[in-house]
Amino acid sequence: MAKKRSGGTDRHSELGLKREDLVSMHRTMLLARFCDERQWAFNRQGKAPFVVPVSGHEAAQVGSAWAFEAGKDVFCPYYRDMALVLALGFTPRDVFLGLFGKAEDPSSGGRQMPAHWGSRRLNIISGSSPIATQVLHAAGIAYAKRYKKEDAVVGTWFGEGGTSEGDWHGAMNFAGIHKLPLVFVCENNQYAISVHESKQVAGRVYKRAEGYGFPGVEADGNDVLETFRVTKEAVDRARAGDGPTLIELRTYRFFSHTSDDDDRTYRTRAEVEQAKRNDPIPRFERYLVETGILSEDDIAAARAEAKEEVARQAAEAQEADFPDPDSAARHVFAEDGGAA
Repeated sequence: MAKKRSGGTDRHSELGLKREDLVSMHRTMLLARFCDERQWAFNRQGKAPFVVPVSGHEAAQVGSAWAFEAGKDVFCPYYRDMALVLALGFTPRDVFLGLFGKAEDPSSGGRQMPAHWGSRRLNIISGSSPIATQVLHAAGIAYAKRYKKEDAVVGTWFGEGGTSEGDWHGAMNFAGIHKLPLVFVCENNQYAISVHESKQVAGRVYKRAEGYGFPGVEADGNDVLETFRVTKEAVDRARAGDGPTLIELRTYRFFSHTSDDDDRTYRTRAEVEQAKRNDPIPRFERYLVETGILSEDDIAAARAEAKEEVARQAAEAQEADFPDPDSAARHVFAEDGGAA
């Protein structure tokens, strides 16, 4: 084991996080990174037609997910939220079942595009491709939870580009009026596909909350503990009946927007390499070593184990069955006179 630094109180202890929390958070971030690398490899091999990368967003997603109560709260993610759903209970096999469009894909049974996350078991509401529509769903669900007096908080995630959509503003306004138990999480990676945030938002995203009557906060989305801290405060506030919060997490995506995008047309390699110097995973690993949670050898072992697990589960997903072609119209048209 690593030697623990002497003196002072560790940040995670002040936040109420235990060693097992930090080890699990680290493992989830690694799983997301290695899933991302493998899905890109499949794409380049022609085995996965469409990929949405997560690399760079792991701390923003894992830190914010950890602040909610799995099994009780409700989650409305967006397509880049692989690390988020892994933190909530997805497995790498689930990720690749969706990527390959297999029958066991938990999100849609192979009927939806990859990265349209959904799970009835995990309270993850499947979204769709139009930007920010999941934010409206979140507001409606939060209203229902409050109306029924159920102890649940709803979280919804989106990029800064989504804050230009009318759906987003409608959800913000509705949430503010009704003091809904809702946490809005903006993963601001500075680019809405190719559009830089300077051409997307006049000012800062988090400041927009003031116009809708509730708090907005900004945090370093590459710091998993800081992300957890601000999200936990927002979740506690919502659960206490004090209404919504808008969180802006500043981060950066290391790859193109999707496999159909070429980011070299709108940002330089020097900019990307500069951003990678603040990679959230090595940054968290330095903290784990400094606090004696893990040693350098522990981290190397964790990386090797996570990489092997991703490879094994990806191979299992490749071998899984595709949906029966005869079931193509299921959930599209009414069957046996019943509802669709």
